[in-house]
Amino acid sequence: MSQIILRPASQAMDLERLGAGFSSNLSFMRTLVRHMVKDQWAISYSQFELDQNGYGHAVFDIKMPHSKLSLVVFSQYLAPEDRNDRVIAEKWDLTMTLVEGEVDDQWLERLAVNVPLQEAGRVDSRSLCLSRGNRSARIFDSLLAQLRSGLQPDPNKLAEVGYLYRTTAVYGSGKFGACDWGKIARQHPDLARPFSAEMLVCYLLRQFSLDQLHHMVHQPNYPDAVDLDVNLQRYLGIGNSTGLGMAPYLINHPLLMSQWIGQREQAYAEVLAEPVAKEKVAKLQQVLLQAMQHVREVSTLDEWQSNNNEQLLVDTQKLTDWLASDQGEVHDWRELHEWAQQHYSLETQELLVSLLFELYPAIVNPKEDQLAINESLTYDPTQSAQNLADSIQESYDWVFDYDFSETDEKQTFWYYSQEKIEPRLGKMGVDDGAEVQMFLGIAKAVQACHDDLLMVIDHTKDASVAEFLLQKPKHLGIVNRIATMSQTQYGEIRANLLHKDVLPMHLLRCKLAFFGVGKFDPKSALWVRNTMFQGAPVVSDLTHEFNDDWYFPVAPKLSCETLGNV
Repeated sequence: MSQIILRPASQAMDLERLGAGFSSNLSFMRTLVRHMVKDQWAISYSQFELDQNGYGHAVFDIKMPHSKLSLVVFSQYLAPEDRNDRVIAEKWDLTMTLVEGEVDDQWLERLAVNVPLQEAGRVDSRSLCLSRGNRSARIFDSLLAQLRSGLQPDPNKLAEVGYLYRTTAVYGSGKFGACDWGKIARQHPDLARPFSAEMLVCYLLRQFSLDQLHHMVHQPNYPDAVDLDVNLQRYLGIGNSTGLGMAPYLINHPLLMSQWIGQREQAYAEVLAEPVAKEKVAKLQQVLLQAMQHVREVSTLDEWQSNNNEQLLVDTQKLTDWLASDQGEVHDWRELHEWAQQHYSLETQELLVSLLFELYPAIVNPKEDQLAINESLTYDPTQSAQNLADSIQESYDWVFDYDFSETDEKQTFWYYSQEKIEPRLGKMGVDDGAEVQMFLGIAKAVQACHDDLLMVIDHTKDASVAEFLLQKPKHLGIVNRIATMSQTQYGEIRANLLHKDVLPMHLLRCKLAFFGVGKFDPKSALWVRNTMFQGAPVVSDLTHEFNDDWYFPVAPKLSCETLGNV
């Protein structure tokens, strides 16, 4: 094994690189499914009370080694004029909550009143998550008609959508009365990994979408009806629309961000240090071809993403051809990594990270247990102000790349819209709300703190941090952050989020890649459509022998005799 060398924070925490990430076997969805199989979770319905149109309610029983939970799902008619995927919507096809224990009739009655209201209703601390979803207008009804006629859909047509339902929000961590993360971590250790409860809700929403479809298919008037081919069932995921609401999370949780990136970078460094074996190169060729086909099947009208996908396919084709040639002998993974850094796009470089992870699950997978962390930003009041200023120079040197006397560097502000119930971007001098903007301008705040530190030190050379804050109390928040984060290698995103041309899409994709989503389809610079759990095993697969190989799913092949036209 060669020397383990971590990528520097200046590279790993570059905003554009973070926005080029892909899912990996460290992603939360992959981790959840592995544990569902390894620990033999038992998932079944205790209630499935739907009418012929699929309306009614269902209750999943989820038995884990250390807990028993229920997912309660309510399905109702949604008029076309009420269909809205925005967070401000008030009605949905499905609403659901993940709760502790079994659900009796009295509790079910209370949930039936509140859960369909979502934000306007209330749940209590027995609920872990609250969520909702809408049917895909592009595919649900046409697929239903085909299966009732005894035909299977064309997988290539199915690939254009990739899901029956999409979710617009999954609320946890104390929202609307639900229990907080601390309780989940203490009392439900099976879910004590980041976003495991939320990912479980999405996984079971996907399963319910298939079961509801089959329930509607097999009604008395359709004697020729057939189930959806099981390979197509696995291929369908859950759709998701993600907007600006997700972006501030990465800034507001720098210690968690440091943990996620740190574990990923440690895993990557260890993988690159591994000796190259022929079977590993063969595996790389295999997963590379699968990833390329997956990217070919991504449907997007966004020019920026389309160009990125095209360049990625050009790069990976060159790598594929080289690996298949007589000259394509890999002697050292680090050499391959360095070649990619010099010759390939950011997306290709980050795809290579995910693909190399697949070669060494024994190295990478154990890091999943190190992704959660207790967050606390604190400072030492007895520390010298000079020492704090030195920490800024050493750990936050990147903030001095920005000249905040320039208008362009501080033209954007982030605020929370009470009307739209979600974060928004505003422009200074154009939009209202600057006076209540979010604290996301880390680079600007650190610079301002450093300037004031130097002024205090110039007057009192041995001043402490406590004395500095007595004079400049407005810097308390950023001092807490600097003192804590200067002790970490990763965590701070190297970007000025106040610049007039800031692209929030990079933040969205970074977090979504850690979730494990795929098929990024930006609909603007501010929100992206994507797919969750596509290719994952269905519930009936969980008790069988399982290969953790559902990364970069591709449309399955079916015989022509069973195919329909949609």
